[in-house]
Amino acid sequence: MPIFSAPDGTRLAYHLQGEGKPLVVLPGGPMWASAYLGDLGGLSAHRRLVLLDLRGTGGSAVPEDPRTYRCDRLVDDVEALREHLGLDRMDVLAHSAGGSLAMLYAARYPQRVERLVLVTAIPWALGGAPTAEDRLAAARLRSGEPWFEAALPLFEDWLAGKTEYGPAIAPFFYGRWDRTAQQHEARAGAEFNEEAEEIYGSDGAYDPPATRAALARVTAPVLVLAGGADGGPRPALARTAADAFPNAEFDVQPGAGHYPWLDDPKWFVRRVTGFLEGPSMPQP
Repeated sequence: MPIFSAPDGTRLAYHLQGEGKPLVVLPGGPMWASAYLGDLGGLSAHRRLVLLDLRGTGGSAVPEDPRTYRCDRLVDDVEALREHLGLDRMDVLAHSAGGSLAMLYAARYPQRVERLVLVTAIPWALGGAPTAEDRLAAARLRSGEPWFEAALPLFEDWLAGKTEYGPAIAPFFYGRWDRTAQQHEARAGAEFNEEAEEIYGSDGAYDPPATRAALARVTAPVLVLAGGADGGPRPALARTAADAFPNAEFDVQPGAGHYPWLDDPKWFVRRVTGFLEGPSMPQP
């Protein structure tokens, strides 16, 4: 497990999978260790995945100052990783909450991003967040599933803040509640930093008008990928991230939930690699 130092001296870890051109991967959660991403449905057969454990998660050290868990402060860690890897520009893939970190990174360091993939990314950095209505609309798409009737009241209680997230409502976050999804759910939340999760989007983390203005000047190609059955974000909300960039593609993976590389790995890998292997853009 390779280690490097953040600007404040915190020791950070990342994991390598596959061979080829590096693809830096930022996990979601927020503040989940990168292990839940696996090899992104086989994407490691096409790219060398560089999966970052954000500070305080996985193999990365807990910082002395917990305020550095805030999303905008984590941008410095991503830039330190680029420097450590010796890359002038890098391809970046970010999932879920990691999408806001990737957007803040692109806004601050546009010249360092070659291509950017945002996978079911919640656009908190742009002032957008899933509503309870969004999540219920997606949940009702699953009404034909055998687990639906028992799980829906519990899901509604979770949305109302009456109960915490639990395994009973997990099927709503996957496009297919099969053995693969069940095994993933059993492992996914095993390593996350609850304190960091609360700080990640705390006051001062985001400045949507400034971020929108900065992203409007980003020339790198961007792919925003939504899941057709995902409630957080729904495709319409995910599209707002694509609208923030001047050179963005938007696509919806049919029937996919919040982890589309599990629901249809072949579709996911084909779409992402097709984008990443597109024509090179001239450097600004």
